[in-house]
Amino acid sequence: MIDRAGLAAFLRRRREALQPEDVGLPRGARRRTSGLRREEVAALCHMSSDYYARLERERGPQPSPQMIASMAQGLHLSLDERDHLFRLAGQHPPARGAGGEHISPGLLRILDRLTDTPAEIVTELGETLRQTPLAVALTGDTTQYTGPARSIGFRWFTDPAARDLYPAEDHDLLSRRFVSGLRSAVALRGPGSRAAQLAELLLPRSEEFRALWDTHEIGVRPDGLKRLVHPEVGALELHCQTLLDPDQSHLLLVYTAVPGSESHDKLQLLSVIGAPAASWHRHHEAAGSPGDR
Repeated sequence: MIDRAGLAAFLRRRREALQPEDVGLPRGARRRTSGLRREEVAALCHMSSDYYARLERERGPQPSPQMIASMAQGLHLSLDERDHLFRLAGQHPPARGAGGEHISPGLLRILDRLTDTPAEIVTELGETLRQTPLAVALTGDTTQYTGPARSIGFRWFTDPAARDLYPAEDHDLLSRRFVSGLRSAVALRGPGSRAAQLAELLLPRSEEFRALWDTHEIGVRPDGLKRLVHPEVGALELHCQTLLDPDQSHLLLVYTAVPGSESHDKLQLLSVIGAPAASWHRHHEAAGSPGDR
């Protein structure tokens, strides 16, 4: 049963504790609110201001699990706080660990400060949970996929357009890396895991995947250098730094270019012309959903 008074009080306290800079918002000279405004939190939680305000006023319908998860993420809650929010709303908390999609406040705080850097938070299966604007300009919006196509490894073997962003000479190595990484995840998580289900989906769909899967190759890891061929600015060489959240098996990937290099100049250009990359990504989507191929 929903605890309306407890839910309202908890939401209000968490909103008042958050500062604009905690979530990547400008403070502004005329701000009088001690924390975030209701409309700011509503936007972070992807809901209407009216809906959120009614919850703080002990009114409105019981939130769905999806709505609660969105509020937990928007309010930058820890896992313990997320679970508490679910219980106050009369719902069972989601499972923790690998496969969970709740991003830790620490990773979010870092990502929110990387406004001028391509960065993304992904799961161990290569599912993008959050991107910075420059990451969207670089690779397109990869958060909008659904089903198994959320995984870059699944798209790599089922959608030819997924390879367009990478030099052709790197495709073989990237294929080996995706298969090696998935096999490691299957061994770690076991039969019946999401990793195992993804492998089962790919085996009948891709001859290349089947051939590589049968090699049982393990440990083909990235070398830290990411080479891309962007449709607007051309070839880039970026260095990838990784931060791991062991509780959720989430990875924060940050891409940088050597200062003064041609790739660095191209990233600066991308920060200005970010929209064309998104439209290029939508052009690929118009050809059909990767999950349907």
